[in-house]
Amino acid sequence: MRKSFILSIAILFMIAICSLIHAERPSVQATEEKIGLEQQLNQLLGSEPDLKGALAGISIRKAATGEILYSRMGDIRLKPASNLKLFTAAAALSVLGPDYTFSTDLLTDGKVKKKILNGNLFIKGKGDPTLLKSDFDQMAKDLKSIGISEIKGDLIGDDTWYDEVRYSRDKNWSDETYYYGAQISALTASPDEDYDAGTVIVKVSPSAVVGEEPSIILQPATKYVELINHATTVESNGKKEITIERMHGTNTIFVEGTIPKNVRSTREWIAVWEPTLYTLELFKQSLEENGIQINGSLKSAATPINAQILKSYQSQPLSELLIPFMKLSNNVHGEILVKEMGRIVKGEGSWEKGLEVLESELAKFGVQTDTIELRDGSGISHINLVPPNELTSLLFSIQKEAWFDHFLHSLPVSGAPERMIGGTLRNRMLNSPAQWQVKAKTGTIASVSSLSGYVDTRSGERLIFSIILNNLLDHSKGKLIEDKIAVILAEHKNELDW
Repeated sequence: MRKSFILSIAILFMIAICSLIHAERPSVQATEEKIGLEQQLNQLLGSEPDLKGALAGISIRKAATGEILYSRMGDIRLKPASNLKLFTAAAALSVLGPDYTFSTDLLTDGKVKKKILNGNLFIKGKGDPTLLKSDFDQMAKDLKSIGISEIKGDLIGDDTWYDEVRYSRDKNWSDETYYYGAQISALTASPDEDYDAGTVIVKVSPSAVVGEEPSIILQPATKYVELINHATTVESNGKKEITIERMHGTNTIFVEGTIPKNVRSTREWIAVWEPTLYTLELFKQSLEENGIQINGSLKSAATPINAQILKSYQSQPLSELLIPFMKLSNNVHGEILVKEMGRIVKGEGSWEKGLEVLESELAKFGVQTDTIELRDGSGISHINLVPPNELTSLLFSIQKEAWFDHFLHSLPVSGAPERMIGGTLRNRMLNSPAQWQVKAKTGTIASVSSLSGYVDTRSGERLIFSIILNNLLDHSKGKLIEDKIAVILAEHKNELDW
């Protein structure tokens, strides 16, 4: 009896010891996993000459648990560039929802009699950045179908859904000419399905005759901007040095430089001055092309309370708009989403109110908002400051949200050739273990390069990462460093593989 009791105790003791050993093993392996990753990354970062004098903030987490595997300056505030769009997209999906649409209304304060609208025609914008010339054509056809052939009144654009502030407060004056620095209005138009709202595309093609001016085509064709052509066609072996810029405070666009004959045309997306009036000009053109005469003038003003809606139009849902926003890193979309959140939640379509909503929403996802600085919704400001650990914290938390698949689908995919899949990562990590394995947001402003998102490793584990590089002398070199890190992560083994 005694021997049996002692034997039972011994067996239980051995089982307990084995359990402890077994329980300890993953912890040891996890430590080895961290050490191995740390050694690889530290060796890489220490050998990069382009990081000398620069700041490299890196945060890597397990997507399954949120555990931090690696942190280098992870809690240091750095300029995130367009990685800030991760915050904006997540907050917009949370606040507005993936099915949210922007509306545009046609209204009048008059009456239609014998095909004549005796009164003003209003087009009221509510932030839709996807309106194309073809949409205004459809609006004109719809007005024609309800019996309007003449408007005895003014054509008025109402952009009061947002405030009158056109630029975020840190916008550099040198950015205002280009698509990424376009003015923000609740009533705006885009030249193509990239939806770079508030811009025109200027296409310059060489003449067949050396010494002559190249030809210039506008998309959409509009008289709202004036083209001054000072460029020259040169011999085939000459230099292609074309500059296309708009003069500040005007819609005069200068085309200067040289373009060799027999070369491909060059294009530039140029931001217009005052997108509300630009939209009105396009709408007027569509009305006239569809046989609707306008007797009044073009104006910008608020719609009267007693105006009646003639027709209302809805944009594509937010889930679809996220594709050009995130894949192509569209700054205007980011700023519009901030103002829209301010309008819907606070009743004011301004950066101030929108950023309040953005910050409040981020706090719900566990982001420590007391350690970040938010100045816009696109990341173009050099005053934005975000620690890498806060970006990975957000990317971990939102995985449980019902709209997460829309968010993940909007991220650029490494080495995916299709433009609206690969986006800004389509030409990166090609023919490497990281091709197709990274879904992440890129970021670039002067001296800054960033990449944050998700990577699937060869062992089937998903990691969350944020790489923010500041004070670079050449931000293009930062992309190469980011790609090397992504490859290391794609090849990473978890503790189950040890």
